[in-house]
Amino acid sequence: MNKVSVYIIAYNEEDKIAAAVKSALWADEVIVADSHSSDRTAEIAESLGARIVQIDFEGFGKLRNDAIAACSHDWVFSLDSDERCTPEAAEEIRSIINRADAADTWYTPRRNWFMGRWIKHCGWYPDYRQPQLFRKGALIFDEADEVHEGFEIHGSVDHMRNAIWQFPFKDLSQIQDKGKRYSTLGALKLERRGVEPGMGKALLRGIWAFIRIYILKLGFLDGWAGFVIAFGNFEGTFYRYAKLCERKQEWHRPPDQS
Repeated sequence: MNKVSVYIIAYNEEDKIAAAVKSALWADEVIVADSHSSDRTAEIAESLGARIVQIDFEGFGKLRNDAIAACSHDWVFSLDSDERCTPEAAEEIRSIINRADAADTWYTPRRNWFMGRWIKHCGWYPDYRQPQLFRKGALIFDEADEVHEGFEIHGSVDHMRNAIWQFPFKDLSQIQDKGKRYSTLGALKLERRGVEPGMGKALLRGIWAFIRIYILKLGFLDGWAGFVIAFGNFEGTFYRYAKLCERKQEWHRPPDQS
């Protein structure tokens, strides 16, 4: 029987980490890659049997590579602290890793719960973000990416049938907090890639993000939840490009009057 490690990345997630760890206890090893949380995240996870690995946050790409390196087994399954591995997905993972003809990397569908409902559109289902089950060495993340990290796949690819669950936001304030953090990291990524700043570009990119989610990806069929998701994408995209302008221009003080 082949063995599998589950790693969970976390930072100040004391309200979510217990449920995430408990959903992964079927695995042969559970690792929580914590970036020096100031709350009880590490304490709670360790009390449930997870092994804690402290990793300095230098972007999500490097964080994931370091977490994978800490895993002991040949198969790895990644889980975020706001995700839950369902029993059906766990059973499918066990079946996959013990198949002689199993692909090297597997995309896992995710069902997202937001504003009291399962989101069926907005690009949130099946939400194949990145392979979450893979042989060690078959998935390498781009360490230059601060957020929305790119990756390279070495080997064959397939898709799981059974979904895991994600609870991305406890309330509306969390979607605002995440937008603030990710727009800052996104601005750094744009700057590193040499993207030219412009407030007009920020507005147009934000409008396009809203149209893409709300219209093209049928977010309007998810009611007010779909509108909030689309509007959150507008804000996050707008401020990502606006913060790029802020980094390139002097907005912080008026010119000297001497």
